[in-house]
Amino acid sequence: MTQEIGSSDVDWKTVDQFAEIVGTDGVVSDKDALSVYDSDGYTLEKTVPKVVVLPKSTAQMSAIVKLLHSRGISFVPRGAGTGLSGGCLPVDAPVMIGTSRLNKIIDIDVVNRYVVAESGVVNLWVSNSVRDQGFQYAPDPSSQQACTIGGNLAENSGGPHTLKYGVTTNHVLGLDLVLPDGEVVRLGGNVEDVPGYDLRGITIGAEGTFGIVTQATLKLTRQPQAYRTFLAVFESVHDATQTVSGIISSGIVPAALEMMDTLIIKAVEEAFHFGFPTDAGAVLIIEIDGLASSLDPQTAQIQEVCRQSKAREVRVAADDTERAALWKSRKRAFGAIGRLSPNYCTQDGVVPRTKVPEILQRITDVSHKYDLRIANVFHAGDGNIHPILMYDERDVDETSRVVKAGEEILKACVELGGSLTGEHGIGVEKMGQMPLIFSPEDLIAMTDIRGVFNPRNLCNPNKIIPTPTGCIDVVSPRRQVPL
Repeated sequence: MTQEIGSSDVDWKTVDQFAEIVGTDGVVSDKDALSVYDSDGYTLEKTVPKVVVLPKSTAQMSAIVKLLHSRGISFVPRGAGTGLSGGCLPVDAPVMIGTSRLNKIIDIDVVNRYVVAESGVVNLWVSNSVRDQGFQYAPDPSSQQACTIGGNLAENSGGPHTLKYGVTTNHVLGLDLVLPDGEVVRLGGNVEDVPGYDLRGITIGAEGTFGIVTQATLKLTRQPQAYRTFLAVFESVHDATQTVSGIISSGIVPAALEMMDTLIIKAVEEAFHFGFPTDAGAVLIIEIDGLASSLDPQTAQIQEVCRQSKAREVRVAADDTERAALWKSRKRAFGAIGRLSPNYCTQDGVVPRTKVPEILQRITDVSHKYDLRIANVFHAGDGNIHPILMYDERDVDETSRVVKAGEEILKACVELGGSLTGEHGIGVEKMGQMPLIFSPEDLIAMTDIRGVFNPRNLCNPNKIIPTPTGCIDVVSPRRQVPL
């Protein structure tokens, strides 16, 4: 089980060799330029890499990784940096390998319903590339205008519409993976299933600890014939959560079922002026899709469930423009928090749907205990909560309280029968909580599996699995000095 952790540092000779492989424009070593790579969306912990390398092809990626392997130098992959758990933080890994220049869609095959895209392709580009032909790529993280396919695979990303359509792993047929020694392997294929062990499946969600994905074959689905999109307004979060249970128990599986509470509603309305009622306790965004003829009876059924749960108003989007405006408001809700607080930390726990009222009460209790403002916007349909803890990083005490509050929320999720993450991953943020759901034997087994792919632990070390040296004090972030 014991794994060697690469400890060699990078020198200028190695940096010159990087430039020989990817060109001088593919190497970032300037101190100021490196500062933008010091964190992802989880800003409680920041670490600056010594150098960033930006390959343009699988061959270049393989050559870079082979060089690092020969020198025993640890490295970390990075996509768009939209992750929210510190998954691309260069902890004891002086080299960061970015995928931003792997940004081509290689092949579009609508007959066989797949797209082959490099790992630096932005999520939304995939759907845009096939929209005119009536297809889409279903996983739609809220950051889909910026996040990239490689990061989506690393975190097994979800999104509002994965309630019906499933998360990233349900839409990836195959992938090309550069192993930590530089070998390139193909996992899966261009069809639904291939013989043998599902190494494709175990790699998706491994958070870049098995190697670096350079391209993937993504499954396309037909665009629905029609949509109905609702905004249901409630006086309380409790009434809204009762509606969620009522809709699901009625036999309807919405394409999306999202909740926002008062704090989020006010921030989003101030930012986007959609017409959200700022005096509401909570709103639900409900969407159904499918054959047009099937949607009218479902619409009537959903409206009745909302009325029974004391909805004071249920609006139906009048057209595609209004629907797009509603989803724009929801998907950019996190950015709107900047109007309320200088900094925020987005948590990502999961509870059974029936436990949503209880976890929201626990979050309220944590808010009072630590004297923090916490807003809630989340995938209510599948119990994936996203409490947003607001703070000012210049206030050391408040920052410390945010960390403790986040830990208590995750512990509450586990106590209610849930899990530590639904789509943001473990990264560095939640390593300390892994023993809440996994035994020492479980963690050893995970380490052994990682060792099959990454025996020297050179690729993205100090992530996911807690070790005596792997946990980070996020209250006093480390800030490495660049080369």
